[in-house]
Amino acid sequence: MLISGETTMLERLDLSLRNSMPWLVLAGSGGVADLVSDVLESLSSAPPVLSSTEGEGEAGPSVDLRDRVAERVRKHFPSETEIDKLVDRVLSIYLNRDLITVYHGEQEGPDDFDTVLLKALVRASKQRVSSEASPYTEELKLAVTWNRVDIAKSELFNGDIHWRYQDLEDSMTDALVNDKPQFVRLFTENGLNILDYLTYGRLESLYRSVADSSLAYVLLQRRLGERQGMTGSQAMLPDVSPTKGSGGPPGGRRPANKFSLFEVSRVLEDLMGDVCQPFYHSPLELENISSQRKALRRVSKLLRGDCVYQDRRCLFPWASLFVWAVLQNRKDMAVFFWEMAGESVLSALSGCKILRELSKLESETETKLAMKELAQRFENLAHDVFSKCYQSSESRSFTLLIRKSPVWGGTTCLKMGMAADARLFFSHDGVQSLLSQIWWGDMKRSTEVWKLLLTFFCPVLMYTQLISFRELEEPGKPDEVAQGRDNDSLYGETIFSFSDIKHIEHHTQGPNSPRYHLKGTPDTLPKRPFVVSRWRQFWFAPVTSFLGNVLMYFLFLLLFAYVLLVDFKPPPPRGPAFAECVLYFWVFTIVCEEIRETFLVGSMMWRQRMRKYIQDVWNKCDLTAIILFIIGLTCRMFQWSYEFGRAVLCVDYMVFTLHLIHIFAIHKQLGPKIIIVGKMVRLTEATK
Repeated sequence: MLISGETTMLERLDLSLRNSMPWLVLAGSGGVADLVSDVLESLSSAPPVLSSTEGEGEAGPSVDLRDRVAERVRKHFPSETEIDKLVDRVLSIYLNRDLITVYHGEQEGPDDFDTVLLKALVRASKQRVSSEASPYTEELKLAVTWNRVDIAKSELFNGDIHWRYQDLEDSMTDALVNDKPQFVRLFTENGLNILDYLTYGRLESLYRSVADSSLAYVLLQRRLGERQGMTGSQAMLPDVSPTKGSGGPPGGRRPANKFSLFEVSRVLEDLMGDVCQPFYHSPLELENISSQRKALRRVSKLLRGDCVYQDRRCLFPWASLFVWAVLQNRKDMAVFFWEMAGESVLSALSGCKILRELSKLESETETKLAMKELAQRFENLAHDVFSKCYQSSESRSFTLLIRKSPVWGGTTCLKMGMAADARLFFSHDGVQSLLSQIWWGDMKRSTEVWKLLLTFFCPVLMYTQLISFRELEEPGKPDEVAQGRDNDSLYGETIFSFSDIKHIEHHTQGPNSPRYHLKGTPDTLPKRPFVVSRWRQFWFAPVTSFLGNVLMYFLFLLLFAYVLLVDFKPPPPRGPAFAECVLYFWVFTIVCEEIRETFLVGSMMWRQRMRKYIQDVWNKCDLTAIILFIIGLTCRMFQWSYEFGRAVLCVDYMVFTLHLIHIFAIHKQLGPKIIIVGKMVRLTEATK
């Protein structure tokens, strides 16, 4: 960089230009800087040399050009005596003017200084006659550091340079770590293959680069501390500096105090719950391990040895980067990775789920609001993309909602949307239509409730025309479609029978089209008799199960009231009566159901299941009712506490009755009113 300067600087400037070193001249700073800028600007149209003629020597500067240069030398340095020597230097500099960039501070402003400097470096690199990208890597890194994607596009990615994967690798890492989504997009469009780039080792290095002030770092550090505590590792803070240019640390070994995929998997499991299978268990060889202690021992042994998995390619690179960006609440980066990841609806709902869980843990108000806004944006994206799919094909959009995704741990859009509380997504007409089909099963939605209740008490009516069942409307459907409707295995591998039948039907349109085959399901499914088929169609419908549960709950409350008011016998040996014993057994079945929901459903650890169970308001209500019933039952068995036990059971009856509010919350008329009243009560309590 040349600022002002005496005439002696001309020699240094000339020698460095001959060695292809670029210069940035600040016009208006005085001295040699003004001379050089004046010469370059005023003589830009003049030919640098005079063509040689026959009989003459080699070509040299024209006489007119030399005179004009001498005039400007005298103008800026009137006291100099060796004018000819200075003119020769200036002419030599003028011959290499492509390496000089003039910066006018007053005209261009201070904000353009980095632009001018970067262009000067790129222009100097282009003087080396080469189409290879290696000479430009330093300039590219500088452009990434200054976040000047416009210069990178116009100067480095204009088609003149052939970029190789090795040339973009380090710059890609810098762009990811420093949140430069425009450069990430630019690199992927110009030769960087994400499949080759993102190995499991590099993904770990990206997680180790997470800022220590972020919530993601706190969650990862907490899980790392648990691993170190259980394995006896030395408690040290992780080195968050990213590993560049390689998939992992040299030699394939990693210190035990750095984040690994195991910590990432545990954090994602905490955020996602049991809505999907755990992430990254395959590279860590944890697929068949359910015990936390065994998993920790396996991972610790793996990390102390040669981490072979680090060199393996990440199975779903874009989805992994999407999760990495979402955990750090990087808006633009996350949206770009969502565009590239595929599984657009499910990916958006997954991002919404993660962000809403993170917002519950975030303490800073501004960051919490940013997470909620980004979560809402992903929900809007899921809604908009599904709208396009629904307009294109209704049946395929239904398949999209129930398809188990290998990218997201075998979950579905419906399950993820429910876990993310995506109410806007569920309000879509297509989602509501599918839910209605699922709710009614193979029965027509126009079926009256009284017909269902009548069939409850007289099951023979299901074989009559009292209830209308929906049939496949497409003519000439294959036999295996009808057979698949009644096969038990479909209910084990798929989620919703009617929608899966639509999926089977789609794949069996033509004689040569592949059959829809589920793992563990035979190609030819046995056809069931009409009696069994109709029985399954009625009793396996969700609406039938719901109405049956409601009816049985009313019978339970009637039995409970009858025992308390009419048949509440004295303590043993005179009591309890038979009806009271039936009531005890009924409550025992309710306890068994609560145990099943808590400990036998889902893939989470039992502590996480208990925490999730307690967080639900209605589970607290059920738990209170069961505890009160046990207290009342115990007290009524003794003469001295008989009346107290009866009073406790009466209070318990009221608690059981409150559960009706939860049951009728889905009613079209009562449901909204119940929700409004509940919110009003919470608002009143909050304002006290």
